[in-house]
Amino acid sequence: MRKILAGLAALGLSTTVAMAGETLDRVMAAKEMVVATNAGWPPQSFLDDSNQMAGFDVDVAREIATRLGVELRFETPDWATLTGGRWQGRYDLGVGSVTPTKARAAVIDFVGIYYYSPYVYVVHQDSAAQGVDDLAGKKIGVETATTSEDFVNRRLEIDAPGLPPIEYKLEPGEILTYADSMLPFDDLRLGDGVRVDALVAPEQTALNAIKNGYPLRILEGEFAFREPLVVIAEKADPEWIAKVGEIISEMKADGTLARFATKWYGKDYSAE
Repeated sequence: MRKILAGLAALGLSTTVAMAGETLDRVMAAKEMVVATNAGWPPQSFLDDSNQMAGFDVDVAREIATRLGVELRFETPDWATLTGGRWQGRYDLGVGSVTPTKARAAVIDFVGIYYYSPYVYVVHQDSAAQGVDDLAGKKIGVETATTSEDFVNRRLEIDAPGLPPIEYKLEPGEILTYADSMLPFDDLRLGDGVRVDALVAPEQTALNAIKNGYPLRILEGEFAFREPLVVIAEKADPEWIAKVGEIISEMKADGTLARFATKWYGKDYSAE
């Protein structure tokens, strides 16, 4: 883990118009940190019944703010904006279960890995599919501008050392893309093949949908891929990245990330 974090943090040393320490100075002076995340991606981050932000990513962001000694304010831009960089000071951090890819490394900095996510194949409970081979030629749904979309199009390049190469076993027919993480689940719940035949999605999201009554199931033993998830920041502010990266390492070492993961997912996804 330390080697991976060091490799990711090194990406923050590139030269851009931002000055070293600019974000850290701004946050500490204002006593407020602005975090970009999602508003409709349970259990990662979502609005609860009281219209308050809740979820795993939300708890992680709040803990980072607490350890910095500042207040926290959430912003919920669309996914392309969150991961596209060029924030121009609108956000201080992104805590939204972002995968470090080579394309994203060109526009944002990766502060540190805080958990790992297996991606799975999800089908309707009435589907006859038992393995990935049964999905050949089928309509596959994914959220747009995500690693799921890159995976089904066979162009996924995760930018973290030590990970095994991606194996592309899926031979999709039509690929359906959705602007929101839950929209493909809403289509799949309508019935087997009614709008879509299967999804590629994070295991956590799929399990949460099933827990909430969606008539779906995960293909057993058929992980699509496993990815690290990182906190992200604007390019480039080495002092800010180092400070938040240190906090993430502390949260892993003292069991805080494991506790949050178990709270929201039922098991510890923070372990390597």
